[in-house]
Amino acid sequence: MEYLYFFPNFKNEERLKMEVLAESLKTINRANLETDDIELPRQIISNNNTIPVIVTNRDGKIINTANIDEGIPEDPIRIKALLLKLKTENNPIIIELSGEFQYLYYGNSTLLKKLKYYPIALLLIIVLFSALVYNFYRSTKMATQNKLWAGMAKETAHQIGTPLSSLIGWVELLKAENTDETIITEVERDIERLKTITDRFSKIGSEPKLENRDIVEETQESYTYLQSRFSKQIEFSFKAPNNPIGVLINPTLHSWTIENLIKNAIDAMKGRGKLTVSIEEDGEFVKIKVSDTGNGIPKKQFKTVFEPGFTTKKRGWGLGLSLTKRIVEEYHKGTIKYCIQKLKKEPQCKSVSRKVT
Repeated sequence: MEYLYFFPNFKNEERLKMEVLAESLKTINRANLETDDIELPRQIISNNNTIPVIVTNRDGKIINTANIDEGIPEDPIRIKALLLKLKTENNPIIIELSGEFQYLYYGNSTLLKKLKYYPIALLLIIVLFSALVYNFYRSTKMATQNKLWAGMAKETAHQIGTPLSSLIGWVELLKAENTDETIITEVERDIERLKTITDRFSKIGSEPKLENRDIVEETQESYTYLQSRFSKQIEFSFKAPNNPIGVLINPTLHSWTIENLIKNAIDAMKGRGKLTVSIEEDGEFVKIKVSDTGNGIPKKQFKTVFEPGFTTKKRGWGLGLSLTKRIVEEYHKGTIKYCIQKLKKEPQCKSVSRKVT
């Protein structure tokens, strides 16, 4: 608030200086140079070395200038442009000399010009400081949340381990009772599935070990597992090069990525439609696209789709795509993005890029 009063007051003081300077010009003009003491008026005029001044007659002809950059007074176009600028900055001071009128135009001093930008600079400093505080608070909060989620994930893996061991024992009893082999095989497959899930949760919060694997084979394995477990109303399609593509990945976390994307696509189609998983090489990168024929999401939500808590379903935590993004970008140094085709009939997709080894 002080600035709101300080700036106008400073501007008024500069006008008072110019009025004193105008009086000094009148005094010198009226004085007898041989007898009158004009040292004080001359000193007042010479002491003005910061405020630009242009003096004109009634017809607008420039009579005198002061504190103008070198070369401007000799350039008619530039001096005229400067005069127009000074007219917009301050009202002229009229000097009456022997019935003739002169007009003193002046601009803002260097200090006053700097003061104009003082509130902007102050605001920028406040915004910068606020941003630093906010980022520090956000980073601290995110670090705490990450530790919490990692702890919960590891505890979940630990809790699943106990009934899992029990299930393995029950399978052995079923084998001893000569139970149908088909049933036992399916139960064993689901037990292996639970082991995989436990392994996934145990890796959250730890730096995973990356291995050079054929990404086509690893992706197709996850794709095939899910294909056999969903309704026939979903039309599955898998497209990939015939040759192996070596990529540094963690197989457990990569399969989790593919399964999250496929399940998300099936949810988007409400269990009915066409789902396509395609793999293609793009220079030193390999792209995996999971496309579906669902309704998609509004374009304004593209950036938030991978944030924790984002979900379009009535039930769910909204963590699947957030975990997927973390696996792809933090652990595998790849990129993941949501896209939608221009034609509504074409499938929407989520694209994952990873570097080829």
